[in-house]
Parts: sequence; structure tokens; C-alpha cells
Amino acid sequence: MNRLLKAATCEFIGTAFLLATVVGSGILAHKLDAGNVAVSVLAVAFATGTVLTALILAFGSISCHFNPIVTLASAIRKEFSWSWVIPFFIVQIAGAAFGVVIANLMFDLPGMTIASTPRSGFGQWLGEFVATFGLLGVIFGTAKSRASALPFAVGAYVAGAIWFTSSTCFANPAVTIARALTDTLTGIRPTDVAAFIYAQGAGATAALIIFGWLFAADQAELSKRQELDRLYEKEPASVSH
Repeated sequence: MNRLLKAATCEFIGTAFLLATVVGSGILAHKLDAGNVAVSVLAVAFATGTVLTALILAFGSISCHFNPIVTLASAIRKEFSWSWVIPFFIVQIAGAAFGVVIANLMFDLPGMTIASTPRSGFGQWLGEFVATFGLLGVIFGTAKSRASALPFAVGAYVAGAIWFTSSTCFANPAVTIARALTDTLTGIRPTDVAAFIYAQGAGATAALIIFGWLFAADQAELSKRQELDRLYEKEPASVSH
């Protein structure tokens, strides 16, 4: 229970900071961009990528999903306990909403305002599919090839994907839901939320199939993972993560 509480706390804090970064940087940049929205998008990309890297580095020893898609994919890949999935979903969404409220309040806006920014149409949905597919590919691939570089790879990918995808890379159901609570540059109309989440789910499904095959663990890796699991069950304090 103590492990779950610590992990859930990290997920709440990390997701809150992630959303405060996205929304807060968007608000500030839009105040300063003199009508050039491209400058604001660049500012959001830079802030989100760098802060996300820092958050993964800070909380990685305990838990740093900050994304229900990552949590679910990890459980499907048998890298995460199914019993923790629902608690993680709850704290990730709650943390995301809290982060949006804090960002709004920091810039003297109402804590919650319903977003009016339209984000719909095939192009945007395809953008979310691509963003989510790529995010999981980067996570799976980097974890296999060079796990220590994962924070930097994820941060770099998200910063880049904010620029190259038509949807500006939400790639996260908790982020999508929470950003409906800010009527600012980074918001999304509540009526557009479900379609974004469906697109994210489709992208995640494709990633699990394709990258799951591409980066599948060989027998030696599976044996090592099973041995670590057995050791952890017998002597939790003796195995570091």
C-alpha cells in the first residue's frame, strides 16, 4: 500500500506540473506573441519538452507515467500491475485538472473555464493517432536500446510532435480532459474531447501491435525479468528500481 501511495502521489504531482506547464506557457506566450500564434506554439513546445524531461528524471525512480495511455500499455505488456491501473487513471486525471486550475489562477483567470477552442476533423484526429503512436514507439524503443536516455527521448519527441502534428500532440487522455477546463490558447472544446481520446486509443493499439513486435523481448530478457520479479516478491527492499 505504501508503494502504491508513493507512486500515485508522484503521478498526481507530475501530471499536475505537466498541465501547469502546457497551459501556463500557452497563456504567457499568447500575451506576448503580438498575434503571431506560431511563437506561442514554439514556447509551449519548448516548455513542455524541457519540463517533461525534468519530471521524468525527478520521479522516475518511483513512477513517471503521467499518462493513462502509458499506464494501460505498460499493463498490457505485463510491465505494470493491473491492480494499479484504475488508481493511476484517477490520480492522473485529477492531477491534470489540478494543474490546469493552478495555471489559470497563476495568470489571474478563473480556476476553471470551459474551453471554446475547436479541435475537430480528420486531420486533427489523424494527428492524435500519429502523436500517440510515435510516443509509445519512442518509449518502447528507447527502453530497449538505452533506458537511461528515456527522459530525454520522451521530452524531445513531445516537443517536436507539438510542432509536426496537426493536433499539437495531446497524446494523453488526462491531458485532453483537463485542457477542456481552460478557455485559453491550449484549450479544447468538451465536444471534441471524446474523438481525440478515441484517436489516441487507436494510435496506442497500433503501437502495441507494431512496436510490440518490433521491440519484443528475447528469451534471455524475459528470463531476467521473471527472475527480478521473483526476487522482488521475496525481498522487496533488496531490489532497486
